Amino acid sequence: MRSMLLFYICYLLSLFLGILCVVFVSYWNSHWRGGFAWDGSALQFNWHPVLMVTGLVVLYGNAAVLYRIPLTWSQNKLPWKLLHAGLLFLALLLSILGLCAVFDFHNAKNIPNLYSLHSWLGICTTALFAAQWTLGLAAFLLPCSPLELRKLLKPIHVWMGSIIFTLSIAACISGINEKLFFALKGSTNETKPYSMLPPEAVFANSLGVLIIAFGLVILKILSNQSWQRPEPGQEEESSEPLLGGDR
Repeated sequence: MRSMLLFYICYLLSLFLGILCVVFVSYWNSHWRGGFAWDGSALQFNWHPVLMVTGLVVLYGNAAVLYRIPLTWSQNKLPWKLLHAGLLFLALLLSILGLCAVFDFHNAKNIPNLYSLHSWLGICTTALFAAQWTLGLAAFLLPCSPLELRKLLKPIHVWMGSIIFTLSIAACISGINEKLFFALKGSTNETKPYSMLPPEAVFANSLGVLIIAFGLVILKILSNQSWQRPEPGQEEESSEPLLGGDR
Protein backbone atom coordinates (compact mmCIF):
# COMPACT_ATOMS: atom_id res chain seq x y z
CA MET A 1 0.00 0.00 0.00
CA ARG A 2 2.81 2.38 0.91
CA SER A 3 4.58 1.53 -2.35
CA MET A 4 1.46 2.35 -4.38
CA LEU A 5 1.01 5.65 -2.54
CA LEU A 6 4.62 6.56 -3.32
CA PHE A 7 4.03 5.64 -6.97
CA TYR A 8 1.03 7.93 -7.28
CA ILE A 9 2.93 10.75 -5.61
CA CYS A 10 5.73 10.32 -8.16
CA TYR A 11 3.28 9.95 -11.03
CA LEU A 12 1.28 13.07 -10.13
CA LEU A 13 4.56 14.93 -9.65
CA SER A 14 5.66 13.86 -13.14
CA LEU A 15 2.38 15.11 -14.63
CA PHE A 16 2.75 18.44 -12.83
CA LEU A 17 6.38 18.88 -13.88
CA GLY A 18 5.57 17.88 -17.46
CA ILE A 19 2.85 20.52 -17.70
CA LEU A 20 5.21 23.11 -16.23
CA CYS A 21 7.86 22.21 -18.83
CA VAL A 22 5.43 22.82 -21.69
CA VAL A 23 4.14 26.06 -20.14
CA PHE A 24 7.65 27.36 -19.47
CA VAL A 25 9.05 26.59 -22.93
CA SER A 26 5.96 28.09 -24.60
CA TYR A 27 6.06 31.24 -22.46
CA TRP A 28 9.79 31.69 -22.99
CA ASN A 29 9.45 31.68 -26.77
CA SER A 30 6.26 33.73 -26.74
CA HIS A 31 7.28 36.40 -24.24
CA TRP A 32 11.02 36.82 -24.84
CA ARG A 33 11.56 35.42 -28.34
CA GLY A 34 8.64 37.14 -30.07
CA GLY A 35 6.09 34.39 -30.64
CA PHE A 36 5.52 31.90 -33.43
CA ALA A 37 5.20 31.74 -37.22
CA TRP A 38 6.05 29.39 -40.08
CA ASP A 39 7.75 31.71 -42.53
CA GLY A 40 11.45 30.90 -42.32
CA SER A 41 12.06 33.64 -39.76
CA ALA A 42 13.28 33.43 -36.17
CA LEU A 43 9.63 33.08 -35.19
CA GLN A 44 9.59 29.74 -36.98
CA PHE A 45 12.64 28.64 -35.05
CA ASN A 46 10.67 29.26 -31.85
CA TRP A 47 8.55 26.23 -32.65
CA HIS A 48 11.65 24.04 -32.39
CA PRO A 49 12.17 24.09 -28.59
CA VAL A 50 8.42 23.95 -27.90
CA LEU A 51 7.86 20.91 -30.12
CA MET A 52 10.99 19.08 -28.99
CA VAL A 53 10.35 19.55 -25.27
CA THR A 54 6.67 18.65 -25.65
CA GLY A 55 7.25 15.62 -27.86
CA LEU A 56 10.69 14.25 -27.14
CA VAL A 57 10.55 14.76 -23.37
CA VAL A 58 7.05 15.26 -21.92
CA LEU A 59 4.92 13.02 -24.15
CA TYR A 60 7.71 10.45 -24.39
CA GLY A 61 8.14 10.31 -20.63
CA ASN A 62 4.42 9.94 -19.98
CA ALA A 63 4.13 7.18 -22.58
CA ALA A 64 7.08 5.35 -21.00
CA VAL A 65 5.44 5.08 -17.56
CA LEU A 66 1.96 4.23 -18.81
CA TYR A 67 2.29 0.52 -18.00
CA ARG A 68 3.34 1.33 -14.42
CA ILE A 69 -0.04 2.77 -13.37
CA PRO A 70 -1.48 0.22 -10.89
CA LEU A 71 -5.09 0.93 -11.89
CA THR A 72 -4.32 -0.55 -15.32
CA TRP A 73 -2.82 -3.81 -14.04
CA SER A 74 -6.12 -5.68 -13.78
CA GLN A 75 -7.32 -4.46 -17.17
CA ASN A 76 -6.83 -5.82 -20.67
CA LYS A 77 -3.36 -4.79 -21.80
CA LEU A 78 -4.29 -4.20 -25.45
CA PRO A 79 -5.85 -0.71 -25.05
CA TRP A 80 -2.81 0.39 -23.06
CA LYS A 81 -0.50 -0.99 -25.73
CA LEU A 82 -2.36 1.09 -28.31
CA LEU A 83 -2.28 4.20 -26.10
CA HIS A 84 1.44 3.68 -25.44
CA ALA A 85 2.15 3.37 -29.16
CA GLY A 86 -0.17 6.27 -30.01
CA LEU A 87 1.41 8.68 -27.52
CA LEU A 88 4.87 7.76 -28.76
CA PHE A 89 3.77 8.23 -32.38
CA LEU A 90 2.44 11.70 -31.52
CA ALA A 91 5.72 12.46 -29.73
CA LEU A 92 7.65 11.32 -32.80
CA LEU A 93 5.54 13.48 -35.12
CA LEU A 94 6.08 16.55 -32.94
CA SER A 95 9.82 15.84 -32.84
CA ILE A 96 10.04 15.55 -36.62
CA LEU A 97 8.02 18.76 -37.00
CA GLY A 98 10.40 20.44 -34.55
CA LEU A 99 13.36 19.36 -36.69
CA CYS A 100 11.63 20.69 -39.81
CA ALA A 101 11.18 24.05 -38.09
CA VAL A 102 14.87 24.47 -37.33
CA PHE A 103 16.13 23.09 -40.67
CA ASP A 104 13.79 25.39 -42.63
CA PHE A 105 14.93 28.36 -40.55
CA HIS A 106 18.61 27.54 -41.03
CA ASN A 107 18.21 27.02 -44.77
CA ALA A 108 16.24 30.28 -45.17
CA LYS A 109 18.97 32.22 -43.34
CA ASN A 110 21.92 30.27 -44.85
CA ILE A 111 22.93 29.00 -41.42
CA PRO A 112 24.92 25.72 -41.41
CA ASN A 113 23.11 22.62 -40.18
CA LEU A 114 24.33 19.91 -37.81
CA TYR A 115 27.59 21.50 -36.65
CA SER A 116 26.99 21.69 -32.87
CA LEU A 117 26.98 18.97 -30.24
CA HIS A 118 23.34 19.86 -29.52
CA SER A 119 22.36 19.21 -33.14
CA TRP A 120 24.23 15.89 -33.18
CA LEU A 121 22.48 14.79 -30.00
CA GLY A 122 19.09 15.89 -31.26
CA ILE A 123 19.25 14.24 -34.66
CA CYS A 124 20.68 10.98 -33.27
CA THR A 125 18.04 10.87 -30.54
CA THR A 126 15.21 11.40 -33.01
CA ALA A 127 16.64 8.76 -35.36
CA LEU A 128 16.91 6.25 -32.50
CA PHE A 129 13.36 7.14 -31.45
CA ALA A 130 12.04 6.49 -34.96
CA ALA A 131 13.87 3.16 -35.14
CA GLN A 132 12.65 2.18 -31.66
CA TRP A 133 9.03 2.98 -32.50
CA THR A 134 9.16 1.12 -35.82
CA LEU A 135 10.76 -1.95 -34.25
CA GLY A 136 8.28 -1.84 -31.38
CA LEU A 137 5.37 -1.72 -33.81
CA ALA A 138 6.71 -4.67 -35.78
CA ALA A 139 7.63 -6.77 -32.75
CA PHE A 140 4.80 -6.12 -30.30
CA LEU A 141 1.75 -5.08 -32.33
CA LEU A 142 1.88 -7.03 -35.59
CA PRO A 143 0.52 -10.60 -35.62
CA CYS A 144 3.39 -12.01 -37.67
CA SER A 145 5.97 -11.41 -34.91
CA PRO A 146 7.23 -14.71 -33.36
CA LEU A 147 6.77 -15.13 -29.61
CA GLU A 148 10.45 -15.89 -29.02
CA LEU A 149 11.46 -12.71 -30.83
CA ARG A 150 9.11 -10.65 -28.64
CA LYS A 151 10.55 -12.21 -25.48
CA LEU A 152 14.06 -11.44 -26.70
CA LEU A 153 13.30 -7.86 -27.69
CA LYS A 154 11.23 -6.83 -24.66
CA PRO A 155 14.13 -6.06 -22.24
CA ILE A 156 16.07 -4.40 -25.07
CA HIS A 157 13.02 -2.29 -25.95
CA VAL A 158 12.64 -1.16 -22.32
CA TRP A 159 16.37 -0.41 -21.96
CA MET A 160 16.50 1.53 -25.23
CA GLY A 161 13.46 3.52 -24.17
CA SER A 162 15.28 4.78 -21.08
CA ILE A 163 18.41 5.55 -23.11
CA ILE A 164 16.45 7.57 -25.69
CA PHE A 165 14.64 9.47 -22.93
CA THR A 166 17.95 10.33 -21.25
CA LEU A 167 19.41 11.50 -24.57
CA SER A 168 16.30 13.61 -25.15
CA ILE A 169 16.87 15.44 -21.87
CA ALA A 170 20.54 15.99 -22.72
CA ALA A 171 19.60 17.38 -26.15
CA CYS A 172 17.03 19.76 -24.69
CA ILE A 173 19.33 21.03 -21.95
CA SER A 174 22.19 21.64 -24.39
CA GLY A 175 19.74 23.36 -26.77
CA ILE A 176 18.52 25.76 -24.09
CA ASN A 177 22.08 26.67 -23.19
CA GLU A 178 23.07 27.10 -26.83
CA LYS A 179 20.08 29.35 -27.55
CA LEU A 180 20.87 31.58 -24.58
CA PHE A 181 24.49 31.96 -25.67
CA PHE A 182 23.38 32.98 -29.17
CA ALA A 183 20.48 35.24 -28.11
CA LEU A 184 21.88 37.03 -25.06
CA LYS A 185 25.01 38.70 -26.36
CA GLY A 186 24.27 42.12 -24.89
CA SER A 187 24.65 43.84 -28.26
CA THR A 188 21.09 44.19 -29.61
CA ASN A 189 17.79 45.56 -28.28
CA GLU A 190 19.48 46.54 -25.02
CA THR A 191 19.67 42.85 -24.08
CA LYS A 192 22.03 42.06 -21.23
CA PRO A 193 24.61 39.33 -21.89
CA TYR A 194 23.93 35.84 -20.59
CA SER A 195 26.78 36.20 -18.08
CA MET A 196 24.82 38.95 -16.27
CA LEU A 197 21.86 36.54 -15.84
CA PRO A 198 19.00 38.73 -17.09
CA PRO A 199 15.38 37.64 -16.43
CA GLU A 200 15.21 35.60 -19.65
CA ALA A 201 18.31 33.65 -18.64
CA VAL A 202 16.87 32.94 -15.19
CA PHE A 203 13.61 31.77 -16.74
CA ALA A 204 15.26 29.55 -19.37
CA ASN A 205 17.66 28.08 -16.80
CA SER A 206 14.63 27.31 -14.64
CA LEU A 207 13.09 25.52 -17.63
CA GLY A 208 16.22 23.38 -17.80
CA VAL A 209 15.92 22.54 -14.10
CA LEU A 210 12.27 21.55 -14.61
CA ILE A 211 13.19 19.26 -17.50
CA ILE A 212 15.87 17.56 -15.39
CA ALA A 213 13.45 17.19 -12.45
CA PHE A 214 10.81 15.69 -14.76
CA GLY A 215 13.37 13.28 -16.17
CA LEU A 216 14.55 12.18 -12.74
CA VAL A 217 11.00 11.42 -11.60
CA ILE A 218 10.26 9.45 -14.78
CA LEU A 219 13.49 7.46 -14.43
CA LYS A 220 12.67 6.80 -10.77
CA ILE A 221 9.32 5.31 -11.82
CA LEU A 222 10.93 3.22 -14.55
CA SER A 223 13.71 1.92 -12.31
CA ASN A 224 11.51 0.74 -9.43
CA GLN A 225 10.97 -3.00 -9.95
CA SER A 226 7.97 -3.12 -7.60
CA TRP A 227 6.11 -0.73 -9.89
CA GLN A 228 6.33 -2.97 -12.95
CA ARG A 229 3.08 -4.41 -14.26
CA PRO A 230 2.78 -7.86 -12.62
CA GLU A 231 2.17 -10.66 -15.06
CA PRO A 232 3.09 -13.90 -13.23
CA GLY A 233 2.59 -16.95 -15.38
CA GLN A 234 1.17 -14.87 -18.22
CA GLU A 235 4.25 -14.24 -20.32
CA GLU A 236 2.71 -15.60 -23.49
CA GLU A 237 -0.49 -13.61 -23.03
CA SER A 238 1.36 -10.38 -22.21
CA SER A 239 3.60 -10.86 -25.22
CA GLU A 240 0.77 -11.31 -27.69
CA PRO A 241 0.75 -8.84 -30.61
CA LEU A 242 -2.08 -6.51 -31.51
CA LEU A 243 -4.19 -9.09 -33.34
CA GLY A 244 -3.26 -12.04 -31.14
CA GLY A 245 -5.80 -13.49 -28.73
CA ASP A 246 -9.34 -12.39 -28.09
CA ARG A 247 -9.09 -10.39 -24.85
